[in-house]
Amino acid sequence: MERDADRLAGTRRDAIRYCGAVAGAGLLAGCSGTESTPSGSGSGGGNGLADGDDSSGEGDSSGEDDDAGSYTASIAPVGEVEFDSVPENVFTMYNQYADMLVALGHGDAVNSMFVPEMGGPTMNNYYERLDGVSFDWEGLPNPYENFTKEFFYDLDSDVHLLDPAWAVTQDNWGVDDVADVSESVGPFFGNFYSGTHASPTEAYADAYEYYTLWELFGRVADVFRERERYERLRSVHEDLVASIRADLPPEDERPTAVRVTLGDGQFWAYHLNRPGFWLADTRPLAADDPFEDDVWDGLWGGVGYERMLEADPDVILHLWGATPRYEMASVRERLRSHSVGSELTAVQDDRVYAQGMRYQGPIMNLFQIEMTAKQLYPEVFGEWPGYEDGQPYPEIPADERLFDRDEVASIVTGGTE
Repeated sequence: MERDADRLAGTRRDAIRYCGAVAGAGLLAGCSGTESTPSGSGSGGGNGLADGDDSSGEGDSSGEDDDAGSYTASIAPVGEVEFDSVPENVFTMYNQYADMLVALGHGDAVNSMFVPEMGGPTMNNYYERLDGVSFDWEGLPNPYENFTKEFFYDLDSDVHLLDPAWAVTQDNWGVDDVADVSESVGPFFGNFYSGTHASPTEAYADAYEYYTLWELFGRVADVFRERERYERLRSVHEDLVASIRADLPPEDERPTAVRVTLGDGQFWAYHLNRPGFWLADTRPLAADDPFEDDVWDGLWGGVGYERMLEADPDVILHLWGATPRYEMASVRERLRSHSVGSELTAVQDDRVYAQGMRYQGPIMNLFQIEMTAKQLYPEVFGEWPGYEDGQPYPEIPADERLFDRDEVASIVTGGTE
């Protein structure tokens, strides 16, 4: 792509100065006030809690330069980034970042997102229960379909909520390309591998840290100078998780459960209780995972019907079932009509439930924790009313809700305490 030097000069890029690991971990050494924690075997990063659900946000760093009017935010593996103004045109890839921006009152800044026709309606299905909250997703391009430097230049984003360590795994991308886009368009600010605790590419390994979903959200909040909103939402999450944990049955009385997606002739299965924010909605519920000891290449693996029958879970949580991608009526019928699937206890007991998305931001996380609590422990947290294909998150009576919708809506829309 031919660059227009006049176009690049004197724009807001002059007001967003990038300092981080854009060309590998070695560049972090020159970033003021930034330290990196090696990921090592994948157990470090964030606050190091084994369950990964702490949302204290401790360790987040942001500051203000009163003389210049600038402020900073930091994230591994990027390092410290300095801003002179709040970004108004924002690249997002996966939906957790779009949900974060909505939660912070900056949803209209999103200029792209992963599969918008799936993520957008799913997000709005949750927002339907929050007065005054919505997300205008129609017309947003999907970066996954055009992941080129030209696309990034055309979007002209103030900041890219994208992990450079993930970007360089894509075709025709390397650390030099990340540096080019960061310096000429806008900085990268993202962390992908906290979702799974997988190892990043070698160029970024020494600078990598793993964050919980809510720690990651706190760092994004620093970019948009929305620390107060973040703290208030974090408090809602902490109260929700604390109340659930206080009422969980003893371990030997908890149901066996699996999180799967039905494929052709097999299931794509996920662990329930491992680290990573992809599991931020199932881990707090601490159900008995019959696949816990199964070894897969990552958080998921293919499981045949016979292995599923051997596990024979009490509950089947069908990932993506509450999105436009799947029709749960069809999923249940396929299981009932299968010679082995029909023998599954969860199928016979009608406990095959629609679940949301693994790419969950903070608002989605609140609803998905509530959803999962009711699906797994109806005798404790109230019956799950069921999800109907193509409909919003079901209405739940006020006295059976596990978090206050009005409080969350007020925080997101800018209401006062």
